Amino acid sequence: MPSRGALLARRLLADRRAVLGLALLAALFLLAFAGPGLVRWSWTDTDFTAMREPPSSEHWFGTTQSGRDVFALTLRGLQKSLLIGICVAVISTGVAAVVGTVAGYAGGWVDRLLMWGVDLLLVLPAFLVIAVLTPVFRSAWPLLVLLLAAFMWMVTARMVRQMTISLKRREFVLAARYLGVSPPRIVVRHILPHLASLLIIDGTLNVSVAIIAESGLSYFGFGVQPPDISLGTVIADGTAAATTFPWLFGFAAALLVLIVLAVNLVGDGLRDALDPGHRRAPGGGGR
Repeated sequence: MPSRGALLARRLLADRRAVLGLALLAALFLLAFAGPGLVRWSWTDTDFTAMREPPSSEHWFGTTQSGRDVFALTLRGLQKSLLIGICVAVISTGVAAVVGTVAGYAGGWVDRLLMWGVDLLLVLPAFLVIAVLTPVFRSAWPLLVLLLAAFMWMVTARMVRQMTISLKRREFVLAARYLGVSPPRIVVRHILPHLASLLIIDGTLNVSVAIIAESGLSYFGFGVQPPDISLGTVIADGTAAATTFPWLFGFAAALLVLIVLAVNLVGDGLRDALDPGHRRAPGGGGR
C-alpha cells in the first residue's frame, strides 16, 4: 500500500504540465543562483567601454546606458524576486492556517475578534498602504515581504476557518475531545492534515502572486529600492528603451512570465494530484 506522499508524487509526475512546470522552475532557480558564476561581470560592475551594447559573447544580455551587464542585473533581480515570492507565500499561508484554524476551532469571541481583523484588512487598499510606508522601509526588503504577506492571507484564512468548523464536528475530532486530547494537539494532529491540500496549493500559487505584486510595486518605485534590484526594477529601467534597445527590457520581462507560468503549472498539478476530482475531463469544460 503506497503512502500518501508516494501517491501524490506518482500523480504529480504523471501530469506532463506539472513536470514541465517543475523542470522550468528548477531551471530558473539554477539560472538565478548558479548563473552569476558563468560570467565575469557582477551586477555592481560597470564596463565603461560598452555603453548600450547589444547581446554579445562578452555581455550575453547586452549592457545598459551606464555600461552595466544586463545578464548579471537580470539574474540578481531574478534571485530577489524568487526569494521575495517564496518568503511571502510561506508567511501568508502560515498566518492563514493559524488564524483560520484557531478561529474555526475556538469559536465565540476569539472567532469574532479574528474575523473582525480579517474584515478590516480586506477593506484596506494594500497598494496605497505599501506606497505610503515605502519611505519608512527604504532598502529593507524583508519589511516589504512582511507588508506583502500581511495583505495576502485573509481569503485563505476564511476558507480554512470554514473547513475547520466542519471538521471539528466530525467523529474522529469528537472522539479525540472526549478522550481528553488538548485543543492544540487536536488542531495539529487531526485538523491540519485535512487542510494540507488547500494550504499546499495556496502556498504554491501565492509565490506567483507575490512575485507579480512585488514586480508591480517595484515598477512604480514602491518595492525593492536602489541600490538593490528586482525583476520589477530591471523592467522599469528598460521600459523607456523597450523598442530601441529591447535587451534592456525583454530578458527580465520574459523571465517574469516564465516564473509565473512555471509556478501556475506546478500549482495546477498539485491541485489535480491532491484532489483528482478537479482534474479536467477529456474534451470537457472548465475545472
